[in-house]
Amino acid sequence: MIARPRLRGTELRLLVAPSLMAVVGILTIFLVPRGIVAWTWSDILVSLAYVSLLVTLSLGFSALGFRGDQILLPVVATLCGLGLLSIQRLQPDLEAMNPAYAGLAQRQLLYLGVSLVLMWATIMFLRLDWLRRYKYTWLLATLGLLLITFFFGQEINGARLWLAVGPFQGQPSELVKLTLVTFIAGYFADRGEVLDAGWKLGPLTLPPIPYLLPLVLVWVGSLAVLVVQNDLGSALLFFGLFLVMLYVATGKPWYVASGLVAFATGSWLAFRLFARIDVRIQNWLDPWQDPLVRGYQQIQSEFALASGGLIGVGLGRGEPYYIPEVQTDFVFSALAEELGLAGVLGILACYLVLVLRCFAIALRTADTFPRLVAIGLGGSLCVQALIIVGGVVRLIPLTGLTMPFVSYGGSSLLTNCLAIGILLRISGDQASDRSPERSFR
Repeated sequence: MIARPRLRGTELRLLVAPSLMAVVGILTIFLVPRGIVAWTWSDILVSLAYVSLLVTLSLGFSALGFRGDQILLPVVATLCGLGLLSIQRLQPDLEAMNPAYAGLAQRQLLYLGVSLVLMWATIMFLRLDWLRRYKYTWLLATLGLLLITFFFGQEINGARLWLAVGPFQGQPSELVKLTLVTFIAGYFADRGEVLDAGWKLGPLTLPPIPYLLPLVLVWVGSLAVLVVQNDLGSALLFFGLFLVMLYVATGKPWYVASGLVAFATGSWLAFRLFARIDVRIQNWLDPWQDPLVRGYQQIQSEFALASGGLIGVGLGRGEPYYIPEVQTDFVFSALAEELGLAGVLGILACYLVLVLRCFAIALRTADTFPRLVAIGLGGSLCVQALIIVGGVVRLIPLTGLTMPFVSYGGSSLLTNCLAIGILLRISGDQASDRSPERSFR
């Protein structure tokens, strides 16, 4: 049953800032190279379309009486708007170097539109008990997607991350993080008390051996991603969100400590046994060993970071197009050059607010399964952002992950908006449980 219409005032007011950012930002991008204040409505068409999508989505929630969280959508809109601006900023320069980049911003807007529609459909039609009931199906889907990528994936820049189906190309690892979170949440919700009981090994309590098998599968799968796909980013992401959910489900820090030791040991063995992983590590330690080939991307990124300084060189005034694949792996460097340290700290603050809202939704949820799902999805966004930023600034080896909501790409946007839709659905169910009006049933 759909609830009585109710205006989502907080959400609408918060959407004013990302809407103005999108319009003013894109005007700045067009006016800077012209040097004069002269513009047409066609210049801001992409931004106006984006703002219309946001307002339509929020008013649609109001018309349906949706009572879910009113902070998530504005924060996501801010990050997506920054991504749209960065792609619009990069498109002319990238197109000049390669005509295949023509229409990059328009495609990103199309991806955004489809992603927001998917978010709306998730809120309207998803049933959380259905996700929990088929948890082992999601485990099989996770393994299946990884195996398909292992055998049929396309290797780009040394990593086998992409899967092409006809004219469409995407990263299955983006979808894997959702299926993995769903399986782990369902498994811990059903087996949490067994993991707490277990058997004694000195001062430690270990889970029963049969229930360790799915946990071992996650560890083996993460290392397989590292070795076969040469994808350190996805391996870190999968195992990182698993450890987050394991700690939340059991409250035992030694589980996390032992998991970190096991993953570090496996990674060290892979580093010693496989040359392609050794190349990635050496490039992280010293990209100047091969500054014109393997280290070129990292070095150009560091030049961009250094050029940005405290407040940046100004939107549209930088030269981030010198970085290969800047629209995906290194969009953070492009933003840092033109917005400076102050700008990227604001972006990281948006991620912090987003993750905190996810955790707040989890804390308000009484049922174990949706609580773990909310923790897992929030944790995956946090870990992914930390991994990509850490790789760009060389705190860790460079990974093939995209920056959530900001980097160019359809599979990343679709998956992350689907995750936000699930979170909004969980928060909507919370509000419905506290109200005599039952919505979206």
